[in-house]
Amino acid sequence: MSAVDKNDLSTAYPVATGVFGLSGRTALVTGAGGGVGAAVAEAYAAAGAAVLVTDIDKDAAATVSQRITARGGVAEPFALDVCDGDSARDAAAAAARLGNGTLNIVVNNAGVIAPAMFPKMDEARFRKVLDTHLMGSYHCSHAALDHLPDDGTGRIINVTSAAGLTGTIGQANYGAAKAAIIGLTKSLARELAKQSVTVNAVAPLAATAMTENIRSNEKLAAKTLARIPLARWAFPEEIAPTFVFLASDAAGYITGQILPVDGGTVI
Repeated sequence: MSAVDKNDLSTAYPVATGVFGLSGRTALVTGAGGGVGAAVAEAYAAAGAAVLVTDIDKDAAATVSQRITARGGVAEPFALDVCDGDSARDAAAAAARLGNGTLNIVVNNAGVIAPAMFPKMDEARFRKVLDTHLMGSYHCSHAALDHLPDDGTGRIINVTSAAGLTGTIGQANYGAAKAAIIGLTKSLARELAKQSVTVNAVAPLAATAMTENIRSNEKLAAKTLARIPLARWAFPEEIAPTFVFLASDAAGYITGQILPVDGGTVI
């Protein structure tokens, strides 16, 4: 990624203008204490949005929020457990207050992994992943309904994965959760179109803590890279602009779609 210095966020996130700008809008990003979530929060702020940076790790959320405000952006941290409906409702309300009563963009990014081959996959491990990914997306999307506008700027952007599109080995819980999010995305897109709210999903593949178990295993890393036509992992900063696009006016006529940003892994 020679054109972008991942340590210099001013080059990673040039301020978007025109149909790609988010000035005057407010976003709630879950799992934004690191990885793709942090990159999305920072990209939204660079595009002009006020961002509620949420994570179950309050300190991580605060660090990202401080990074945004230090560069002149508008952000606040919020400790959010997406598995808790009350916590999700509090977060949606806090985001709306940040946006003078309106929450325009919800990004359901929070996730966990609990890998195991299926014979050793106990119910607790299976439910933990479904509760975070699927129920977390449900809680935060549902909580946002009272705050989303009907003026065409309302966006719900979910995060799925190639695992939800093609299946995976050793993470049936993760694959099931991500496949369910695809169904949730398409169903909400049909329902919320009446309120001019678009609902889409991104299926990213990036070098983050979520993929560390693969990238640190020489055999798994080699197999994964062999399936990526571009033959490399993306930085989270390369994934974030897709979320800016889907949140912007440029994507106002796109809904119910699943967009892989994975170097061509799913073609």
